[in-house]
Parts: sequence; C-alpha cells; structure tokens
Amino acid sequence: MEFVIKISQFLMSLSLLIILHELGHFIPAKAFKTRVEKFYLFFDVKFSLFKKKIGETVYGIGWLPLGGYVKISGMIDESMDTEQMSQEPQPWEFRSKPTWQRLIIMLGGVTVNFLLAILIYIGMSYYYGDRFLPNDNIKDGLLIENTVANNAGLLTGDKIIAVDGDEIENYSEISEKVLFGKNITIERNGEQSTIILPEDFLSQLIDSKEKGFIDLREPFVIVKVPDTSSNVKSGIKKGDIIVGLNDFETRYADEVKLALEKFKGQEVTAKVLRDKAEISMPLEISEEGKLGLVYATGSTPETLEALGYYNFETKKYGFFESFPVGLKKTKDKLSSYWDQLGAIFTPSTGAYKGVGGFKAIYDIFPSFWSWQVFWNITAFLSIMLGVLNLLPIPALDGGHVMFLLYEMVSGRKPGDKFMEYAQMVGFFILIALVLFANGNDIYKALFG
Repeated sequence: MEFVIKISQFLMSLSLLIILHELGHFIPAKAFKTRVEKFYLFFDVKFSLFKKKIGETVYGIGWLPLGGYVKISGMIDESMDTEQMSQEPQPWEFRSKPTWQRLIIMLGGVTVNFLLAILIYIGMSYYYGDRFLPNDNIKDGLLIENTVANNAGLLTGDKIIAVDGDEIENYSEISEKVLFGKNITIERNGEQSTIILPEDFLSQLIDSKEKGFIDLREPFVIVKVPDTSSNVKSGIKKGDIIVGLNDFETRYADEVKLALEKFKGQEVTAKVLRDKAEISMPLEISEEGKLGLVYATGSTPETLEALGYYNFETKKYGFFESFPVGLKKTKDKLSSYWDQLGAIFTPSTGAYKGVGGFKAIYDIFPSFWSWQVFWNITAFLSIMLGVLNLLPIPALDGGHVMFLLYEMVSGRKPGDKFMEYAQMVGFFILIALVLFANGNDIYKALFG
C-alpha cells in the first residue's frame, strides 16, 4: 500500500507538470497560428498507449515516462524531422514566424512552471497558512550528532544564528542554508562565534552516508518496557519521560545518552515525568550503558508543544495577503534551487554526488496521502523543472531561447544544419545527465 500511495503521488505530480509545461508551448503556438502536430504526455517511442487526432493535432500518452513534448511544425526538436525541414517553409510553420513570436512560444513552458508554483504557494498560504518554529524559540540549541558536522565544529546545543550573514528566522530554513553555506554564526554557552565550513562539506556528508544532520532536541520518551528488561519491575511505564538520572538533568534524549555513559554499571535514581507530574524511581544501567528500554524520538510539533519543549506559531493569511506570501515563497525556493545548482556544477563541493533521478524524486513523496505535502512538493518540482529547462543546452527550451536571442541580436538565423547538429549534441548531453542522475540512484540503492 505504501508503494501505491507514493507512486500515485509521483505519477500524478509528474503528469500534471508535464501537461501544463507543454500546454505553455501549445497555447502561444496556436495563438500565433503555428501548427502543432503532436501533444504527448510521456514519450511514444515506437508506439503509444493512447492517441487521438483532433483537428490537426494528435493527442496521446506514450509508454516511456521520461517527460512529454509538443511537436511543432517547422521546428528542429527531439523528433529530428529533417525531411520536413528540407522542404520550403510554410506560413503555419514555426520557422516562418517572427523571432519574437518564436521566443514567446519557447518561453511558454517555463513561464507556466513558475506561474504554477506561484499559484500553488498562494493557494496553500490562503488555505493552510503557515505553521513554523521561530528560531528564537529554540532555547537550548539543536541536535547535531552528525560526525561530519561535528568535525566541522557544529555541536549539539549550538544555536545557529545566521548563515553567510543572513539571519535565520525559522527552524525549517536551517538545514538547507547550512548545507549550501560557508560561514555559520552560532551561539554556544551564551557566546557567539563563526564556523567556516570546508569547501567539500557536502561531499563529506554524502560520503559519510549518515542520515541525521541537524534536528530538534527531543525528550527521551519510553515506548515499551520489554519483559526481558532488568528494569521491568522498576515501575517505569510506556509514555514516561526521563528528565533526570541522579543529579544529572536530562531534559533531552541526547543528555540521557550522556548520563547513561557516565553511570554505566550503576543503579541510579531516575526522575520521570508522568502525566505532568515528576516522580522518582530506581533504574539499573548495564555495563554497556543501556537501560533495556525502548524509547523514541520523532514527536509531532503538537506533542512537543504540549510537553512544553517548543512554542510553534501559526499564521493565517487573508485572500489578498496570501499573494505576496506566495510570491515570496516562490522567490525563496527559486533562489535556493539556483544555489543548489551552483553547488552541483562546482566540482570542488562534491554536491554532484547527491544528484538523483526519478527514484530520488519518488522518495521525497510521503508514504501517506497529504494534499498539503503533495502540493508543496509539486510546487517545488515545478520550479525545478522551470529552472532546468532554462539551462542553455540545445534540446532544452533554454537552448532554443539562446539561439533565438542570438538571432535577435545579430540579425542572422542559425542554419538548419547547425541546429540539427546542436540538437543532437544537446540530446546526448541530456542522455548523459539522465544516466548520471539515475545511475546515482542505483548506486545509492545498491551500496547505501
């Protein structure tokens, strides 16, 4: 069932983005009386799952889910229809249209991608509002148990104040900004200092294969007392929170671990929070520093707030208020993704090791159905698709735009043969990138 839910979200999001992107090309093409021969969701290599001709356009669904396309008459695209290009230009063809019209047609797809992201963020802001944890409300710092982060100088209990001079406002910003930042301003024991991360910080994180990075510190909540535990008769119960061992205060799970190491092999007096009342009981700690109890972290914001650990805030927006909020969210995500691309194309950072393909996109969808999460992911993927399509690679929209801008500036149109060769080069570049990204997915699946 988990697979069905995840794959359903993945295919629905991908299909929506492809159709709307291609519609962004289709609408201006039709508006400028340019013939569109095909409009396809997915690629129809050799055969189609479905197709129907309406007017002059064949609408269909291909079997290869690597994208989609519209085939516009008189345009050198992935179809490589050189036979058509060898004939005399016709007035309904793309190549016969003024440069400015061709530019609008080519920019239509990415324009729709960015507009879709804006509309989704506006709608989500209006419908859901924002629930967030202000950075100022994290009083005792963060949980940072990642070895690479620790070696770089970031420790549990640190408050991250700013990254590259930009002040952190919300907890949700921290991990991403640190990942792509250089100078981290922290507060430790009441004093501020700056940590300079190594240039290959991302590379070290990826190579380490550790899953945790920067998290909230959470309480040590007992979820099970096994019958085989030496503490089964101590009185401790499911739902108890250990807040102290002897004279060692353990408000957080990481502090419990430190105390267990300190008192291993001993019997201690534990302070336990139960139903908001604090009680004491004896607990035995093994020579290995274990209690023999099953505990858990990963509490919901509501639970953490009810226990008094953090104060989350909720902000609601009126209809007109949601517009600037949605625009700002789009701008911030666009800027963030651009920074990520910059890191990926800078070999010294090692960020390219983290590039993923379709499996990576599939993995970001949750195993439960949530429209809020679905639309949030879809908005980000729409931005990602728009940015990637703007890259100046022949065969992408950005490649066509690059040649059109050259034509507008120079007054000379690149020859058809040149465009054919450029399209082929671009196609091989895209294939290489797709193989690299999905190869990374396979490598991670096999070797962890």
